[in-house]
Amino acid sequence: MATEGNLQAPTRHPLDWKNPDFYDEEKCFHELERIFDICHGCRRCVSLCGSFPTLFDLVDESATMEVDGVAKQDYWKVVDQCYMCDLCYMTKCPYTPPHEWNLDFPHTMLRAKAIKFKKGEVKTSEKLLASTDVHGQFAGIPIVVQVVNAVNKTKAARGVMESAMGVDKDAWLPDLATKRFRWSAPDARATKVVDGEKTPGKVAIFSTCYINYNEPGIGLDLLKILDHNDIPYTIVEKEKCCGMPKLELGDLESVQASKEANIPVLAKYARDGFAILAAVPSCALMFKQEIPLMFPDDADTQLVKEHMWDPFEYLMARKRDGLLKTEFPQKLGNISYQIPCHGRVQNIGRKTEEMLKMIPDTTVNTIERCSGHAGTFGVKKGTHQQAMKIGKPVFKAMATMKDGAKPDYISSDCPLGGHHIAQGFEVNGHGAPELQHPLSLVARAYGLK
Repeated sequence: MATEGNLQAPTRHPLDWKNPDFYDEEKCFHELERIFDICHGCRRCVSLCGSFPTLFDLVDESATMEVDGVAKQDYWKVVDQCYMCDLCYMTKCPYTPPHEWNLDFPHTMLRAKAIKFKKGEVKTSEKLLASTDVHGQFAGIPIVVQVVNAVNKTKAARGVMESAMGVDKDAWLPDLATKRFRWSAPDARATKVVDGEKTPGKVAIFSTCYINYNEPGIGLDLLKILDHNDIPYTIVEKEKCCGMPKLELGDLESVQASKEANIPVLAKYARDGFAILAAVPSCALMFKQEIPLMFPDDADTQLVKEHMWDPFEYLMARKRDGLLKTEFPQKLGNISYQIPCHGRVQNIGRKTEEMLKMIPDTTVNTIERCSGHAGTFGVKKGTHQQAMKIGKPVFKAMATMKDGAKPDYISSDCPLGGHHIAQGFEVNGHGAPELQHPLSLVARAYGLK
Protein backbone atom coordinates (compact mmCIF):
# COMPACT_ATOMS: atom_id res chain seq x y z
CA MET A 1 0.00 0.00 0.00
CA ALA A 2 2.93 2.36 0.44
CA THR A 3 2.95 5.23 -2.03
CA GLU A 4 3.64 8.93 -1.96
CA GLY A 5 0.66 11.04 -1.05
CA ASN A 6 -0.63 13.89 -3.15
CA LEU A 7 1.30 17.12 -2.48
CA GLN A 8 -0.96 19.28 -4.66
CA ALA A 9 -4.18 20.98 -3.60
CA PRO A 10 -7.08 18.53 -3.79
CA THR A 11 -9.36 18.84 -6.79
CA ARG A 12 -12.97 17.67 -6.98
CA HIS A 13 -14.54 15.72 -9.82
CA PRO A 14 -18.19 16.44 -10.66
CA LEU A 15 -20.73 14.16 -9.02
CA ASP A 16 -21.97 11.79 -11.74
CA TRP A 17 -25.35 11.34 -10.05
CA LYS A 18 -27.40 11.24 -13.26
CA ASN A 19 -25.54 8.13 -14.45
CA PRO A 20 -27.61 4.94 -13.81
CA ASP A 21 -24.41 3.26 -12.58
CA PHE A 22 -24.34 5.75 -9.70
CA TYR A 23 -27.26 3.86 -8.13
CA ASP A 24 -25.92 0.36 -8.87
CA GLU A 25 -25.41 -1.06 -5.37
CA GLU A 26 -22.95 -3.75 -6.44
CA LYS A 27 -20.76 -1.22 -8.25
CA CYS A 28 -20.98 1.14 -5.30
CA PHE A 29 -19.89 -1.63 -2.93
CA HIS A 30 -16.95 -2.39 -5.21
CA GLU A 31 -15.83 1.26 -4.95
CA LEU A 32 -16.46 1.26 -1.20
CA GLU A 33 -14.23 -1.79 -0.82
CA ARG A 34 -11.48 -0.11 -2.87
CA ILE A 35 -11.64 3.06 -0.79
CA PHE A 36 -11.94 1.25 2.54
CA ASP A 37 -8.83 -0.75 1.71
CA ILE A 38 -6.86 2.44 1.11
CA CYS A 39 -8.21 4.04 4.31
CA HIS A 40 -7.40 0.91 6.33
CA GLY A 41 -3.80 1.08 5.14
CA CYS A 42 -3.48 4.75 6.08
CA ARG A 43 -5.72 5.44 9.13
CA ARG A 44 -4.82 9.13 9.12
CA CYS A 45 -8.47 10.20 9.55
CA VAL A 46 -9.23 8.06 12.61
CA SER A 47 -10.02 11.06 14.83
CA LEU A 48 -12.32 12.94 12.47
CA CYS A 49 -15.69 11.23 12.88
CA GLY A 50 -17.29 7.87 13.64
CA SER A 51 -16.94 6.46 10.12
CA PHE A 52 -13.24 5.70 10.38
CA PRO A 53 -13.12 4.06 13.83
CA THR A 54 -16.17 2.01 12.78
CA LEU A 55 -14.39 0.87 9.62
CA PHE A 56 -11.13 0.06 11.36
CA ASP A 57 -12.90 -1.89 14.11
CA LEU A 58 -14.75 -3.92 11.48
CA VAL A 59 -11.46 -4.70 9.75
CA ASP A 60 -9.57 -5.52 12.94
CA GLU A 61 -12.34 -7.79 14.20
CA SER A 62 -12.74 -9.67 10.90
CA ALA A 63 -11.33 -13.13 10.26
CA THR A 64 -8.71 -11.85 7.79
CA MET A 65 -8.05 -8.51 9.53
CA GLU A 66 -8.33 -6.97 6.07
CA VAL A 67 -11.23 -5.28 4.28
CA ASP A 68 -12.03 -8.49 2.39
CA GLY A 69 -13.02 -10.03 5.72
CA VAL A 70 -15.75 -7.43 6.38
CA ALA A 71 -19.31 -8.35 5.41
CA LYS A 72 -20.62 -6.05 2.68
CA GLN A 73 -23.78 -5.27 4.65
CA ASP A 74 -21.57 -3.94 7.44
CA TYR A 75 -20.41 -1.22 5.05
CA TRP A 76 -23.67 0.58 5.89
CA LYS A 77 -22.44 1.00 9.48
CA VAL A 78 -19.60 3.12 8.10
CA VAL A 79 -21.87 5.05 5.73
CA ASP A 80 -24.34 5.90 8.50
CA GLN A 81 -21.59 7.53 10.56
CA CYS A 82 -20.65 10.00 7.80
CA TYR A 83 -22.31 13.41 8.17
CA MET A 84 -20.68 15.03 5.14
CA CYS A 85 -18.34 17.39 7.00
CA ASP A 86 -15.84 16.98 4.10
CA LEU A 87 -12.82 17.38 6.38
CA CYS A 88 -11.27 14.06 5.38
CA TYR A 89 -11.19 15.16 1.75
CA MET A 90 -10.14 18.77 2.21
CA THR A 91 -7.74 18.61 5.15
CA LYS A 92 -6.47 15.08 5.77
CA CYS A 93 -6.48 12.68 2.85
CA PRO A 94 -3.20 12.41 0.86
CA TYR A 95 -4.86 10.34 -1.89
CA THR A 96 -7.43 12.77 -3.28
CA PRO A 97 -7.27 13.75 -6.97
CA PRO A 98 -4.97 14.46 -8.71
CA HIS A 99 -3.41 11.44 -6.94
CA GLU A 100 -3.78 8.34 -9.09
CA TRP A 101 -5.87 6.60 -6.42
CA ASN A 102 -8.59 9.22 -6.91
CA LEU A 103 -10.04 8.82 -3.41
CA ASP A 104 -13.20 10.76 -2.57
CA PHE A 105 -14.50 9.36 0.71
CA PRO A 106 -17.40 11.80 1.37
CA HIS A 107 -18.83 11.64 -2.13
CA THR A 108 -18.63 7.85 -2.11
CA MET A 109 -20.55 7.95 1.18
CA LEU A 110 -23.02 10.31 -0.52
CA ARG A 111 -23.45 7.81 -3.35
CA ALA A 112 -24.24 5.07 -0.83
CA LYS A 113 -26.68 7.36 1.00
CA ALA A 114 -28.40 8.15 -2.32
CA ILE A 115 -28.81 4.42 -3.00
CA LYS A 116 -30.25 3.90 0.47
CA PHE A 117 -32.67 6.79 -0.06
CA LYS A 118 -33.76 5.51 -3.47
CA LYS A 119 -34.40 2.07 -1.94
CA GLY A 120 -36.86 3.68 0.49
CA GLU A 121 -34.75 2.88 3.55
CA VAL A 122 -34.74 6.40 5.02
CA LYS A 123 -37.34 6.91 7.74
CA THR A 124 -40.17 9.41 7.33
CA SER A 125 -39.08 11.07 10.56
CA GLU A 126 -35.61 11.71 9.11
CA LYS A 127 -37.15 13.21 5.98
CA LEU A 128 -39.30 15.53 8.09
CA LEU A 129 -36.36 16.55 10.25
CA ALA A 130 -34.49 17.55 7.08
CA SER A 131 -37.45 19.58 5.76
CA THR A 132 -36.47 22.92 7.26
CA ASP A 133 -38.89 24.94 5.13
CA VAL A 134 -41.77 22.78 6.39
CA HIS A 135 -41.38 23.15 10.15
CA GLY A 136 -40.04 26.68 9.71
CA GLN A 137 -43.43 27.80 8.38
CA PHE A 138 -44.69 28.09 11.97
CA ALA A 139 -42.14 30.83 12.66
CA GLY A 140 -43.62 34.30 13.02
CA ILE A 141 -47.21 33.15 13.61
CA PRO A 142 -48.51 34.78 16.82
CA ILE A 143 -49.46 32.40 19.64
CA VAL A 144 -48.46 29.37 17.56
CA VAL A 145 -44.76 30.21 17.98
CA GLN A 146 -45.07 30.61 21.73
CA VAL A 147 -46.99 27.33 22.03
CA VAL A 148 -44.54 25.37 19.87
CA ASN A 149 -41.51 26.77 21.73
CA ALA A 150 -43.07 26.01 25.12
CA VAL A 151 -44.08 22.48 24.12
CA ASN A 152 -40.58 21.75 22.80
CA LYS A 153 -39.20 22.43 26.26
CA THR A 154 -41.47 20.04 28.17
CA LYS A 155 -40.22 16.60 29.15
CA ALA A 156 -43.45 14.91 28.06
CA ALA A 157 -43.37 16.46 24.59
CA ARG A 158 -39.68 15.69 24.16
CA GLY A 159 -40.37 12.08 25.09
CA VAL A 160 -43.04 11.89 22.40
CA MET A 161 -40.70 13.52 19.87
CA GLU A 162 -38.01 10.98 20.71
CA SER A 163 -40.29 7.99 20.19
CA ALA A 164 -42.22 9.34 17.20
CA MET A 165 -39.63 11.46 15.37
CA GLY A 166 -36.32 10.09 16.59
CA VAL A 167 -35.26 13.43 18.11
CA ASP A 168 -33.17 12.79 21.21
CA LYS A 169 -34.96 14.09 24.30
CA ASP A 170 -31.74 15.65 25.61
CA ALA A 171 -30.64 17.36 22.38
CA TRP A 172 -30.81 21.16 22.17
CA LEU A 173 -33.48 22.36 19.73
CA PRO A 174 -33.77 25.91 18.38
CA ASP A 175 -36.75 28.10 19.17
CA LEU A 176 -38.87 29.42 16.33
CA ALA A 177 -38.55 33.17 15.88
CA THR A 178 -41.49 35.39 16.75
CA LYS A 179 -40.71 37.41 13.62
CA ARG A 180 -38.87 36.03 10.62
CA PHE A 181 -35.72 37.71 9.36
CA ARG A 182 -37.18 38.19 5.89
CA TRP A 183 -40.14 40.02 7.46
CA SER A 184 -38.15 42.17 9.82
CA ALA A 185 -35.06 43.16 7.79
CA PRO A 186 -35.02 46.96 7.32
CA ASP A 187 -34.56 48.58 3.95
CA ALA A 188 -31.01 49.73 3.33
CA ARG A 189 -30.48 53.46 3.33
CA ALA A 190 -29.34 55.01 0.08
CA THR A 191 -25.60 54.44 -0.17
CA LYS A 192 -23.21 54.89 -3.04
CA VAL A 193 -21.94 51.61 -4.48
CA VAL A 194 -18.16 51.50 -4.09
CA ASP A 195 -16.58 48.50 -5.76
CA GLY A 196 -13.19 47.36 -4.52
CA GLU A 197 -10.42 45.63 -6.38
CA LYS A 198 -11.41 42.37 -4.70
CA THR A 199 -15.04 43.00 -3.79
CA PRO A 200 -18.35 44.06 -5.32
CA GLY A 201 -19.71 47.16 -3.62
CA LYS A 202 -23.21 45.84 -2.99
CA VAL A 203 -24.55 42.74 -1.26
CA ALA A 204 -27.52 40.40 -1.67
CA ILE A 205 -28.38 38.43 1.48
CA PHE A 206 -29.43 34.78 1.18
CA SER A 207 -31.02 34.61 4.60
CA THR A 208 -30.90 30.77 5.09
CA CYS A 209 -33.63 28.76 6.80
CA TYR A 210 -32.03 28.95 10.21
CA ILE A 211 -31.58 32.70 10.35
CA ASN A 212 -34.96 33.35 8.76
CA TYR A 213 -36.94 31.01 11.02
CA ASN A 214 -34.87 30.67 14.18
CA GLU A 215 -32.29 33.41 14.88
CA PRO A 216 -33.07 36.49 12.82
CA GLY A 217 -30.90 38.55 15.15
CA ILE A 218 -27.78 37.17 13.47
CA GLY A 219 -29.00 38.38 10.09
CA LEU A 220 -29.98 41.76 11.52
CA ASP A 221 -26.50 42.15 13.01
CA LEU A 222 -25.00 41.43 9.58
CA LEU A 223 -27.15 44.20 8.12
CA LYS A 224 -25.98 46.59 10.85
CA ILE A 225 -22.36 45.82 9.97
CA LEU A 226 -22.97 46.39 6.26
CA ASP A 227 -24.84 49.63 6.96
CA HIS A 228 -22.07 50.83 9.27
CA ASN A 229 -19.55 50.23 6.47
CA ASP A 230 -21.68 52.04 3.87
CA ILE A 231 -22.31 48.85 1.90
CA PRO A 232 -25.76 48.82 0.26
CA TYR A 233 -27.62 45.53 0.55
CA THR A 234 -30.82 43.84 -0.47
CA ILE A 235 -32.53 40.68 0.72
CA VAL A 236 -32.79 37.99 -1.96
CA GLU A 237 -36.28 38.33 -3.43
CA LYS A 238 -37.29 34.74 -2.68
CA GLU A 239 -35.48 31.64 -1.54
CA LYS A 240 -35.84 27.99 -0.62
CA CYS A 241 -33.68 25.82 1.64
CA CYS A 242 -30.19 25.47 0.17
CA GLY A 243 -30.60 21.67 0.19
CA MET A 244 -27.86 20.67 2.62
CA PRO A 245 -30.17 18.70 4.97
CA LYS A 246 -31.48 16.75 1.97
CA LEU A 247 -27.95 16.16 0.69
CA GLU A 248 -27.03 14.57 4.03
CA LEU A 249 -29.91 12.11 3.52
CA GLY A 250 -28.89 11.27 -0.04
CA ASP A 251 -32.10 12.85 -1.37
CA LEU A 252 -30.51 14.30 -4.48
CA GLU A 253 -33.81 14.90 -6.29
CA SER A 254 -34.84 17.31 -3.51
CA VAL A 255 -31.45 19.03 -3.77
CA GLN A 256 -32.19 19.51 -7.46
CA ALA A 257 -35.61 20.98 -6.62
CA SER A 258 -33.95 23.49 -4.28
CA LYS A 259 -31.40 24.32 -6.93
CA GLU A 260 -34.10 24.95 -9.53
CA ALA A 261 -35.86 27.33 -7.13
CA ASN A 262 -32.77 29.22 -5.94
CA ILE A 263 -30.25 29.40 -8.76
CA PRO A 264 -32.33 31.41 -11.30
CA VAL A 265 -33.04 34.02 -8.60
CA LEU A 266 -29.47 34.19 -7.31
CA ALA A 267 -28.01 34.29 -10.83
CA LYS A 268 -29.86 37.57 -11.47
CA TYR A 269 -28.09 39.15 -8.49
CA ALA A 270 -24.76 37.75 -9.66
CA ARG A 271 -25.25 39.21 -13.13
CA ASP A 272 -26.18 42.55 -11.55
CA GLY A 273 -22.83 42.66 -9.74
CA PHE A 274 -23.89 41.71 -6.22
CA ALA A 275 -21.81 39.73 -3.76
CA ILE A 276 -24.17 37.06 -2.37
CA LEU A 277 -23.71 36.41 1.35
CA ALA A 278 -25.01 33.45 3.36
CA ALA A 279 -24.30 33.63 7.08
CA VAL A 280 -24.53 29.86 7.68
CA PRO A 281 -21.39 28.04 6.45
CA SER A 282 -23.27 24.94 5.28
CA CYS A 283 -25.51 27.04 3.04
CA ALA A 284 -22.58 28.93 1.52
CA LEU A 285 -20.81 25.60 0.92
CA MET A 286 -23.81 24.20 -0.96
CA PHE A 287 -23.62 27.03 -3.49
CA LYS A 288 -19.83 27.10 -3.59
CA GLN A 289 -19.22 23.37 -3.90
CA GLU A 290 -21.96 20.75 -3.74
CA ILE A 291 -24.51 22.17 -6.19
CA PRO A 292 -21.80 23.17 -8.72
CA LEU A 293 -20.41 19.62 -8.56
CA MET A 294 -23.89 18.19 -9.15
CA PHE A 295 -24.52 20.55 -12.08
CA PRO A 296 -21.09 21.26 -13.59
CA ASP A 297 -22.49 22.27 -17.00
CA ASP A 298 -25.12 24.71 -15.69
CA ALA A 299 -23.82 28.20 -16.41
CA ASP A 300 -26.02 29.95 -13.84
CA THR A 301 -24.95 27.52 -11.10
CA GLN A 302 -21.30 28.22 -11.83
CA LEU A 303 -21.99 31.98 -11.91
CA VAL A 304 -23.62 31.86 -8.47
CA LYS A 305 -20.65 29.84 -7.20
CA GLU A 306 -18.30 32.67 -8.18
CA HIS A 307 -20.46 35.30 -6.45
CA MET A 308 -21.19 33.45 -3.19
CA TRP A 309 -19.28 34.67 -0.13
CA ASP A 310 -18.94 33.82 3.52
CA PRO A 311 -19.67 37.10 5.36
CA PHE A 312 -16.23 37.34 6.95
CA GLU A 313 -14.53 36.36 3.70
CA TYR A 314 -16.29 39.35 2.17
CA LEU A 315 -15.60 41.75 5.04
CA MET A 316 -11.90 40.94 5.16
CA ALA A 317 -11.67 41.36 1.39
CA ARG A 318 -13.24 44.80 1.87
CA LYS A 319 -10.52 45.53 4.41
CA ARG A 320 -7.86 44.62 1.86
CA ASP A 321 -9.58 47.01 -0.52
CA GLY A 322 -9.25 49.72 2.15
CA LEU A 323 -13.03 49.96 2.40
CA LEU A 324 -13.76 48.53 5.85
CA LYS A 325 -14.03 50.62 9.00
CA THR A 326 -11.57 49.34 11.59
CA GLU A 327 -12.43 51.52 14.60
CA PHE A 328 -14.03 49.41 17.32
CA PRO A 329 -15.07 51.43 20.40
CA GLN A 330 -16.21 48.38 22.39
CA LYS A 331 -13.70 45.78 23.62
CA LEU A 332 -14.90 42.19 23.94
CA GLY A 333 -12.45 40.58 26.36
CA ASN A 334 -11.86 36.83 25.96
CA ILE A 335 -13.50 34.91 23.12
CA SER A 336 -13.30 31.16 22.58
CA TYR A 337 -14.08 30.73 18.90
CA GLN A 338 -14.66 27.48 16.95
CA ILE A 339 -14.13 27.28 13.19
CA PRO A 340 -16.89 24.99 11.88
CA CYS A 341 -16.11 22.20 9.43
CA HIS A 342 -18.11 23.70 6.57
CA GLY A 343 -16.19 26.93 7.05
CA ARG A 344 -12.81 25.23 7.00
CA VAL A 345 -13.46 23.32 3.77
CA GLN A 346 -14.31 26.50 1.85
CA ASN A 347 -10.57 27.23 1.68
CA ILE A 348 -11.01 30.87 2.62
CA GLY A 349 -8.59 30.89 5.53
CA ARG A 350 -9.37 32.03 9.08
CA LYS A 351 -11.24 35.18 8.11
CA THR A 352 -13.52 35.34 11.15
CA GLU A 353 -10.54 35.02 13.46
CA GLU A 354 -8.73 37.77 11.53
CA MET A 355 -11.57 40.20 12.08
CA LEU A 356 -12.11 39.34 15.73
CA LYS A 357 -8.39 39.91 16.36
CA MET A 358 -8.72 43.43 14.95
CA ILE A 359 -10.84 44.42 17.96
CA PRO A 360 -8.74 46.17 20.66
CA ASP A 361 -8.40 44.58 24.11
CA THR A 362 -9.83 41.35 22.78
CA THR A 363 -8.17 37.92 22.98
CA VAL A 364 -9.27 35.09 20.71
CA ASN A 365 -8.79 31.41 21.51
CA THR A 366 -9.38 29.64 18.18
CA ILE A 367 -10.32 25.95 18.03
CA GLU A 368 -10.11 24.13 14.69
CA ARG A 369 -12.00 20.93 15.39
CA CYS A 370 -15.49 19.55 14.70
CA SER A 371 -18.13 20.43 17.29
CA GLY A 372 -19.86 17.14 16.56
CA HIS A 373 -23.25 18.67 15.79
CA ALA A 374 -23.23 18.11 12.03
CA GLY A 375 -26.80 19.14 11.23
CA THR A 376 -29.43 16.53 12.03
CA PHE A 377 -26.74 14.12 13.28
CA GLY A 378 -26.50 16.10 16.51
CA VAL A 379 -30.19 15.84 17.40
CA LYS A 380 -31.12 12.29 16.36
CA LYS A 381 -31.73 9.76 19.11
CA GLY A 382 -29.23 7.32 17.63
CA THR A 383 -26.40 9.80 17.27
CA HIS A 384 -26.86 12.70 19.74
CA GLN A 385 -24.72 11.13 22.46
CA GLN A 386 -22.04 10.33 19.90
CA ALA A 387 -22.19 13.94 18.69
CA MET A 388 -21.56 15.07 22.26
CA LYS A 389 -18.62 12.67 22.49
CA ILE A 390 -17.12 13.95 19.24
CA GLY A 391 -17.44 17.51 20.52
CA LYS A 392 -15.96 16.85 23.95
CA PRO A 393 -12.38 17.89 23.01
CA VAL A 394 -13.84 21.15 21.64
CA PHE A 395 -15.83 21.81 24.80
CA LYS A 396 -12.70 21.25 26.88
CA ALA A 397 -10.43 23.37 24.67
CA MET A 398 -12.89 26.27 24.62
CA ALA A 399 -13.44 26.28 28.40
CA THR A 400 -10.09 27.92 29.16
CA MET A 401 -8.04 30.56 27.35
CA LYS A 402 -4.32 29.97 26.76
CA ASP A 403 -3.41 32.07 29.82
CA GLY A 404 -5.78 30.06 32.01
CA ALA A 405 -8.52 32.71 32.07
CA LYS A 406 -12.14 31.88 31.39
CA PRO A 407 -13.77 33.10 28.16
CA ASP A 408 -16.33 35.88 28.29
CA TYR A 409 -17.92 34.57 25.10
CA ILE A 410 -18.06 31.35 23.13
CA SER A 411 -18.71 31.63 19.43
CA SER A 412 -18.92 29.72 16.15
CA ASP A 413 -19.85 30.74 12.61
CA CYS A 414 -22.25 27.78 12.62
CA PRO A 415 -25.21 28.76 14.84
CA LEU A 416 -26.23 25.13 15.45
CA GLY A 417 -22.66 24.18 16.29
CA GLY A 418 -22.46 27.10 18.71
CA HIS A 419 -25.50 25.91 20.64
CA HIS A 420 -24.17 22.35 20.63
CA ILE A 421 -20.94 23.66 22.18
CA ALA A 422 -22.91 25.61 24.79
CA GLN A 423 -24.79 22.44 25.66
CA GLY A 424 -21.48 20.61 25.91
CA PHE A 425 -20.29 23.18 28.45
CA GLU A 426 -23.37 22.57 30.57
CA VAL A 427 -23.20 18.78 30.29
CA ASN A 428 -19.52 18.77 31.27
CA GLY A 429 -20.16 21.01 34.28
CA HIS A 430 -18.25 24.08 33.07
CA GLY A 431 -21.20 26.46 32.94
CA ALA A 432 -21.45 28.08 29.52
CA PRO A 433 -20.18 31.64 28.97
CA GLU A 434 -22.39 33.89 26.87
CA LEU A 435 -22.92 32.43 23.39
CA GLN A 436 -22.75 34.98 20.58
CA HIS A 437 -22.40 34.53 16.85
CA PRO A 438 -19.24 36.21 15.46
CA LEU A 439 -21.38 38.67 13.48
CA SER A 440 -23.13 39.69 16.68
CA LEU A 441 -19.78 40.11 18.41
CA VAL A 442 -18.50 42.38 15.64
CA ALA A 443 -21.72 44.43 15.72
CA ARG A 444 -21.21 44.82 19.48
CA ALA A 445 -17.56 45.84 19.00
CA TYR A 446 -18.65 48.46 16.47
CA GLY A 447 -21.02 49.83 19.15
CA LEU A 448 -24.09 48.92 17.11
CA LYS A 449 -25.88 47.02 19.88
